[in-house]
Amino acid sequence: MTLDQLNRLDEAAARAALERCCGARRWVERVCAAHPWRDGAALVAAAERAFDGLERADWLEAFAHHPRIGDMASLRAKYASSAAWAGEEQRGAAAAGESALAALAEGNRAYEERFGYIFIVCATGKSADEMLALLRARMPNPPEREVRIAAEEQMKITRLRLAKLLESDG
Repeated sequence: MTLDQLNRLDEAAARAALERCCGARRWVERVCAAHPWRDGAALVAAAERAFDGLERADWLEAFAHHPRIGDMASLRAKYASSAAWAGEEQRGAAAAGESALAALAEGNRAYEERFGYIFIVCATGKSADEMLALLRARMPNPPEREVRIAAEEQMKITRLRLAKLLESDG
């Protein structure tokens, strides 16, 4: 979709399009408040400003809109609206062998048990082994540091998805 097409969407449709990029309602509301956007840079600037002041609950809401890394069945079933993007982002996990996927699944379970939310990483361009190494490296983090790191990863994902939204056919 073009920026012009995004600008012409009614509020509900614009919210749905933006939610594909980031599932935090407060973020979506803040970006929509800047509607219409004069150009792509204005949209990105609104998205960046919308991240400011988000709280832990907002980040957790955003994280909940992602499938677990490597969980391709969950990706297809639960996250249909962003499954194509997430599948592309997780190409490294999709290409992994059974042992790597099993290690990622176990790592995800341990991470979620420790922190209370799924492991969030901007998976674009990363192999399953790289994602697993990142997961393991982040496990010892204190919870308050880890949620900040996960939020930074969410912001990276959102930026990529905004670009994909404007490149997509709808």
